[in-house]
Amino acid sequence: MLTALPATRVAIAALIPHQGAMCLLDCVERLDADSILCASATHRDNGNPLRRDGLLPAIAGVEYAAQAMALHGALSDGEAQPIGFLSALRGLRLSVERLDDIAGPLAVTATVEARERRGMIYGFTVSGGGRALLEGQAVVVLPERAP
Repeated sequence: MLTALPATRVAIAALIPHQGAMCLLDCVERLDADSILCASATHRDNGNPLRRDGLLPAIAGVEYAAQAMALHGALSDGEAQPIGFLSALRGLRLSVERLDDIAGPLAVTATVEARERRGMIYGFTVSGGGRALLEGQAVVVLPERAP
């Protein structure tokens, strides 16, 4: 596991497959072997590439969670995360219709429930304004790495 936590979007983008405006996380607030807590204020950015008709739908929170999962994998492995595939979502619960009207930063938590060489299962929660906005479980599959 890397000891220095990325403190900027540029440092985060160096570790995950998402670049430029698609890198949605601002910083890592907490990291351990099983979980990560990230913060982001990009949900209020008018230039957020996930906005539709000027609004950021709550389902976009799944992408925030997926990026936290990729970042956790990169920090745990000590190297940049390859492009993975979100192969399944379970138990997805949306408590709001949109994210862009949430005051303050989003807190994005991802917790490993199972991990294998080429895939993992994470539980996740995206919170803001003192409440859970969406939560669920995701299965991520990674490509075969060259030897």
